[in-house]
Amino acid sequence: MCVFALVTIGLTVLFSASSSAKGGSVLYLNKQLTFLVVSVGLGWVFACCDLEQLRKLVWGIGGLAVFVLLLVLIPHIGIKVNGSRRWLGYGQVRVQVSEFAKVAMVFVLSHYLAINQNKLHDFWRGFMAPYTVIGVFVILTTVEPDLGAAFLLVSIGVILLFLAGSKLKFLAPTVLLTLAGFILLVANNPNRMHRITAFLDVEANRNVYSYQPWQAMLAFSDGGINGVGLGNGRQQNAFLPEANTDYIFAILGEEMGLTFTLLVVGLFSTIFVAGLMHVRCAPNLFQFLLSTGCVLLITLQAIINFCVVTSLMPSKGIPLPFISAGGSNLVLMGILVGIIINTARTWEHPPLLKRRRAFSEITAWADFWLPVVAPVDTSRPESP
Repeated sequence: MCVFALVTIGLTVLFSASSSAKGGSVLYLNKQLTFLVVSVGLGWVFACCDLEQLRKLVWGIGGLAVFVLLLVLIPHIGIKVNGSRRWLGYGQVRVQVSEFAKVAMVFVLSHYLAINQNKLHDFWRGFMAPYTVIGVFVILTTVEPDLGAAFLLVSIGVILLFLAGSKLKFLAPTVLLTLAGFILLVANNPNRMHRITAFLDVEANRNVYSYQPWQAMLAFSDGGINGVGLGNGRQQNAFLPEANTDYIFAILGEEMGLTFTLLVVGLFSTIFVAGLMHVRCAPNLFQFLLSTGCVLLITLQAIINFCVVTSLMPSKGIPLPFISAGGSNLVLMGILVGIIINTARTWEHPPLLKRRRAFSEITAWADFWLPVVAPVDTSRPESP
């Protein structure tokens, strides 16, 4: 229900946010609907497949993802846009390969940690090997460059290592070294460094490096509580770049107001909380880590996008799941939701346990409501 509501809001806002984009609103809406059909189809496939049978292909899936990440770096094969080589495709059809590398990394890492569950105390087998898996995906996405995807992959990889039982004495120094590496990458790139310094003082840099965050803040302030109405916003009229992709949340805030922005935040929060409650029923470590990774891929992307658009973080190219224009991310979300639905469908409790839980819930409700419905008469003494 949350995903259906987010997709509905996304299609509505996308039609308005794409009014000044090349090709117009109808073109972007048709493309999004086409990818939505593909997303639903793949989601249905992953919801119905046997995850344990699919697990046998895990190394092939990981190898294919690495091969495609390498392929996109080759000139005249990978498509370069705005200085980044992230896409494969032909004509108007393009696929951002780093999106599908995310689920591949989660799949490979979950399998490896599950089969080496008893060796996680060992430095080489329990830490260096899985961190090498993370490093391969992170390095290849960084070279594109796509620091937003790389940051997301590192975050989810470290969380999965921690949940699987990896030692904190291994994790803590490596996290610090990884952060130091990201800082060096930012410091040696003038454009990224300007983004950081502009983030520290958005208003002073509003005409150059903080132009997008500043316009997004204006959109939220114009929207107020109830918004200016669908189609009545001004920011999508060439004022706010990437209005229909990375900064579509600002268009939502301007046209639909604080009410709908909080609704979107609440929907993602519900997915996160429901996901945490759901993964406790996992039958084994592999499916626990896989489903947790899927929930994190959805919710962490949303959190980063919220923070970027509201100027709580420096600008990163992270779309808002289910809402931003972009076929690759929408298809990825369909796969992730399909896997979560698959686990919800197959993680069934034993019948006796289900009956016991149902009976305990009934007796609990009876104990609560019976004194209210039929209060005890205390005027008469109790019979012996």
